[in-house]
Amino acid sequence: MAEDPASLTLVEAAEAVATRALRAVDLLDACFARLDAAEGRVNATIWLDREGARRDAEAADAAIAAGRPIGPLHGLPLAHKDMYYQAGRPCTCGSAIRRDFVPDTTATVIERLSAAGAYAYGGLNMAEFAQNPTGHNAHYGDCHNPWNLPYITGGSSSGSGAAVAARFTYAALGSDTGGSVRLPAAACGVTGLKPTQTRVSRAGVMPLSFSADNVGPLARTARDCARVMQAIAGHDPRDPTSAREPVPDYEAALDGDLRGLRIGLPQTYFNDGADAPVLAAIEAAVAVLAARGAEVIHLPLPLMDAVAAYGGIISRVEGAAIHAQWMRERPADYAVHLSARLYGGNAIPGTYYVEALSRRGPILREFARAVFGAVDVLATPTIKTCLPTLAATDIDHGPPGTEHRFMAVSANTRPFNYLGLPAISLNCGFDPNGCPIGLQIAGRPFAEARLLQVADAYQRDTDWHSREPPLYKH
Repeated sequence: MAEDPASLTLVEAAEAVATRALRAVDLLDACFARLDAAEGRVNATIWLDREGARRDAEAADAAIAAGRPIGPLHGLPLAHKDMYYQAGRPCTCGSAIRRDFVPDTTATVIERLSAAGAYAYGGLNMAEFAQNPTGHNAHYGDCHNPWNLPYITGGSSSGSGAAVAARFTYAALGSDTGGSVRLPAAACGVTGLKPTQTRVSRAGVMPLSFSADNVGPLARTARDCARVMQAIAGHDPRDPTSAREPVPDYEAALDGDLRGLRIGLPQTYFNDGADAPVLAAIEAAVAVLAARGAEVIHLPLPLMDAVAAYGGIISRVEGAAIHAQWMRERPADYAVHLSARLYGGNAIPGTYYVEALSRRGPILREFARAVFGAVDVLATPTIKTCLPTLAATDIDHGPPGTEHRFMAVSANTRPFNYLGLPAISLNCGFDPNGCPIGLQIAGRPFAEARLLQVADAYQRDTDWHSREPPLYKH
């Protein structure tokens, strides 16, 4: 067992508590020790409930001592992107407008994690109203990458990626409307899963885009993500859009066997303009999977121009609709880049929006026929370029051209939100600046178990996921 309990994976930590090798309070103390040592540099949190966390940890230990039944996440201290409603606790949504908002309801996914034995100790930093891919926040301060502090964490679940990487928490929920789980997973060197659209309930979660929002976990490993997904996936009567598709045993799928798996490497779009270190890392990662028996197939992807265009229309229009009243009443409370985005959504004709929605099904069917008729999964870079700095992507204060670097961060993740397909990001190396490089694996609808299997197989043969950022080295 690791000397420092904060270095354990989520699954290792849960098993340590279940077997009484460690107490729940030991896990909490270890996470808070990491947080106290590095939070001043990382800025991953917005609020903390230390006293409540202590009570929850002590209650978890008392349940163990009394021999009561425990869940698969028993005694684990978690923290989540500050957009998950928890009755009686703050929920800022990373904004000035909701700085003092205290919901009277709790998100279904938070309730399900609690039922599995975990508890939440705080709210994590995020892009304002979950609407940027970098980690900038004008109201609560920018989130900094634990691997190299001047660099972006990815967004909008910036604090989730940074807190997991810095070992402040064993896992964190993020949200993914255009890449906001996968981008911070890639930038911070952790594992993040965007499930199939409708796989996980969105009840009690701040909305951004009705047609593209997803709830997903960030954690150290694919196995960790599988255990969290087991707790949160499945139909929820509170969310009528949630799917009734049966939930498989995600951990049981992690057998390391990739024989016969067909991995597609796109010949179009995803590698266009990519940096050489990123392409080299992806090539090496795919070779690891091939060594486990996977077949690699190069193929073109259809309709990518339409996917990119229609996805942008939907997210902009739906975001503008959700924020319409606040934009009329409190426009000065938005960051400059966000108000510009929301105003722009109002200028998109309704016919374009209806066209983007109505074409979604036919495009998905054609994409699935052409791609998943030939391969089982797609492998791409999560972020095409070496990570940029916060300064280089600060579109509120940077020179002309900054917006192109800003938008380029999410170019490879946005398509899977329009298509509604599941995708996972995991660390597959480091760029010349010491920042992580992400491998993105995407699959058919409801193929989360397959994606987790591929990611787990890769992590069995590599150690990128177990490396820790240099925050604590003296």
